[in-house]
Amino acid sequence: MTMSPSVITPVSVSRRVKNRIVQGLVWLAFAIAVVPLVSVLWLVIKNGLARFDVEFLTHSMRNIGPRDAGGGAYHAILGTLEQVGVATLISVPIGLLTSIYLVEYGRGRRLARSISFFVDVMTGIPSVVAGLFILAFWVLILGLGYSGFAGALALSILMMPTVVRSSEEMLRLVPNELREASYALGVPKWKTIVRIVLPTAFTGIITGIMLAIARVAGETAPLLLTVFITDSINPDPFHGPQMGLPLYIFDQMSRPNDTAIDRAWAGAFTLILFVMLLNLVARLISWWRSPAKGR
Repeated sequence: MTMSPSVITPVSVSRRVKNRIVQGLVWLAFAIAVVPLVSVLWLVIKNGLARFDVEFLTHSMRNIGPRDAGGGAYHAILGTLEQVGVATLISVPIGLLTSIYLVEYGRGRRLARSISFFVDVMTGIPSVVAGLFILAFWVLILGLGYSGFAGALALSILMMPTVVRSSEEMLRLVPNELREASYALGVPKWKTIVRIVLPTAFTGIITGIMLAIARVAGETAPLLLTVFITDSINPDPFHGPQMGLPLYIFDQMSRPNDTAIDRAWAGAFTLILFVMLLNLVARLISWWRSPAKGR
């Protein structure tokens, strides 16, 4: 019995028109979403470059009056690096271990369901609530005072759910065949997780961590309640008020003169560069650890 060759039906004109219309709507939606982003970036870059210089990056606001043309954001940049760094050291191990438990050990257990519920709740916590919690517990009840570490604690509360969820999704993407092959060779479960699962999901985990850092780098409310404002350089995050870039921008924008507002625009430009640098690092790590590189 011979089979007749299949006949390719040409695409009708109406389907071509519908396809073009949908493509146009997609491009229109893309333009609507991109235009505000580009306008904000252009506004920040245009106004921030006027004061973005060596003096701005290497000097603080100590002994600088509100209307003085000098001063910089060195103390705020240092504070942001330390606060975000301490928050990362706190939240990443806890978040990563939590995601490992949820994926590898807690399937079907009541504790895992409770942890997952509380992680979802923490995801929706407003940043000001995290700052109020640290203010009430750390500053008022324990009486340990304002410090960069207090701000880092508030930021870590906001970082943890993002780290947990991103790491959990990356671990779930690891094929079960890799785990089963490791178990078949007699490798213990903990060593399988360390040697097989985590390296496989490494790129996605790092990307999620970078996104979590970028998410909290621009938070102002938690720092305003826990770190306080200072014009001096404080390299010790555990004692005394310590400035941060979001606080610096807030403080300078609240002063009604052109010199302060110029410094605020420069601080916003610096913060955007910091976030873009984090995303660039995440991209480089993803490229370096890509399967095509064999690492």
